[in-house]
Amino acid sequence: MTITQLKYVLAVAEHKNFTLAAEKCFVTQPTLSMQIQKIEEELSIQIFDRTKKPIQLTDIGQKIVNQAKNIVNEADRIQDIVEQQKGFIGGEFRLGIIPTIMPTLLPMFLNNFIKKYPKVKLIIEELNTDEIITKLNNGHLDAAIAATPLMEEKIKEIVLYYEPFVAYIPESHHHFQKEEIEVSDLNLDEILLLQDGHCFRDGILNLCKNVGKNETSHFQLESGSFETLIKLADEGLGTTLLPYLHTLDLKETDKLKLRHFKEPKPAREVSLIFPKSELKIQIIDALRSTIAGVVKGAIVFQNVQIISSLPKK
Repeated sequence: MTITQLKYVLAVAEHKNFTLAAEKCFVTQPTLSMQIQKIEEELSIQIFDRTKKPIQLTDIGQKIVNQAKNIVNEADRIQDIVEQQKGFIGGEFRLGIIPTIMPTLLPMFLNNFIKKYPKVKLIIEELNTDEIITKLNNGHLDAAIAATPLMEEKIKEIVLYYEPFVAYIPESHHHFQKEEIEVSDLNLDEILLLQDGHCFRDGILNLCKNVGKNETSHFQLESGSFETLIKLADEGLGTTLLPYLHTLDLKETDKLKLRHFKEPKPAREVSLIFPKSELKIQIIDALRSTIAGVVKGAIVFQNVQIISSLPKK
C-alpha cells in the first residue's frame, strides 16, 4: 500500500462519499475507488460498508483509518524535517481564528508576518472553537488562535497573552459613576451577550456563575457583533462586556463608558493551538514570536484571574 492510497481512504472516511472524496483529492472517482479496492484486496478485509448510505466504516475499517492518520502525519513530517534542516520557513499554512479575536488581533500582526516571512502562504479562516477543534483533528488546519484552555487530548496550546474583560456601561446606568467595578456588581439579566456558539459568551456566563438572576428582564437579545451590543447599551437596554483589545478602537466618547475590573482582573487566556504532531512547527514558532512582539506593548496586565471559555456543563 502507498501513502497516496491511505490519503484516499481518509478522504472517503471523512466525506462518506466516493465522488466527493475524489473531488477533494483531485482524481477521478474510478481511480480513487480502484486504489481503495487494491488496499482491501491486499489486506483481505472491507474498510467501508458500501451498502449503507452514507458510506460507513466497518469496525476494522475504523482501526485502519486511525492508524492511517498517524502514518500520513509521520510521512508529512519527513518534509518538515528537511525544511527545518535547511532553515526554510515557507509553504501553505492554514490558520483558524475565532470571531472575537480575528478583527482585533489579525490587523496587529498580519502585515509584520507576511513581510518577515514572504514565502509563507497564509490561508486564514474565521471559525468558532468547535469548528477549529474538528479541523485541527482532521488535518484541515495547521494551527489556530483561540481562547483556552480547551482540554483537548490531541491539541497543544501555547499561551500568547491574557486579555481582560472590560465593562461597557452607559451614562444612564447606576454603575456609571464607579471608577472600577467588581464581579459582584454584574447583573446577568442586564448584560447583552453574544449569540450561542461564541466562547466569549461562555466566558461571561462562567464569570457570572455566582451572580444571581432577578428574572425581571423584559427581553433577551443575543447578537453576533460587539458593535450591536454597544449600540443597544447606549440606548439604555443594558450593559455589556468586551475583550480588552476591542476597546482600543472605540471612539473616544465611547471609551468614557468603559469600566475596568478591580484586580485580579477577570481575563481570558488566548493561545496558539496546534496538533501535538507539531507539523510545520517552524511556521508555528514564527507566528508565535511575531504575535508576541506586537501584543506585549498592547497588553501589560499582570494580575489577572483566568476565566474558562468552556461551556458550563
